[in-house]
Amino acid sequence: MTPHRIVLLLLATLALAWGTARAMTQEEVVAGAEKTYRTRITDLALAGMLDRDAAFLARVEKIVQRLAAQAQRDDPAIPVKTWEVHTCNDADDNASSMAGGKLLLSQAYVERLSLNDAELAMVLSHEMQHALLLHNLKEYEEALRLDPSWRTRPFADLEDAVDNDTALMTKLSSLNWDQEVEADRAGLILAWRAGWRASAVAGYFRKLEQATSMSHFGSHTHPSPLLRWRTARAQAVALDANRPASSSGE
Repeated sequence: MTPHRIVLLLLATLALAWGTARAMTQEEVVAGAEKTYRTRITDLALAGMLDRDAAFLARVEKIVQRLAAQAQRDDPAIPVKTWEVHTCNDADDNASSMAGGKLLLSQAYVERLSLNDAELAMVLSHEMQHALLLHNLKEYEEALRLDPSWRTRPFADLEDAVDNDTALMTKLSSLNWDQEVEADRAGLILAWRAGWRASAVAGYFRKLEQATSMSHFGSHTHPSPLLRWRTARAQAVALDANRPASSSGE
């Protein structure tokens, strides 16, 4: 083999390794989310803000179990089958989800909006959809597509950047917007299929809109509360029209 061919073969081998060594996997995303979630839960526990109301936690877990069972019935191959749920008393928090089925819900947020179970189901179902639809993985994959240089850096750096690097967050904003819209729509459907009336579930967006000043303004990553309410209301009308008369829901 000539030296020229040896060089070409070496370059091809390096290119193949470059492309595969940093290919993003759901397992990697879940492992990173586990570390971040555990840190957050530990910090809340040390501050005396974790799972302080056993009755509220039980209420949340019951709703999550109902939604999870329906998701499993709808698709036995769903990527998340076990959910971990915690509640907190952080008034600055609302609800969040991490890859692999890690949920955190602020009791203060629920109480501030006076959410009933159907409305709370919407909040939780929305967050669950982020995990079920692999939104974190897709976000990291898009970041790598937009800027391949991230492939040469530790994954932890990318994890931090998608939440804190303004330049990258701006590039990802349209994807984040689409994911929020998708989670709203899919979350409402899941809660409806789990037995709640869609109109009752959509009531969450009405309360969110009413509680938000200048609700017709959104952000780079989220539609406005008013748009979310109008969209959910229209979706709920169509869904409830297809529910058998014998069905009941909250």
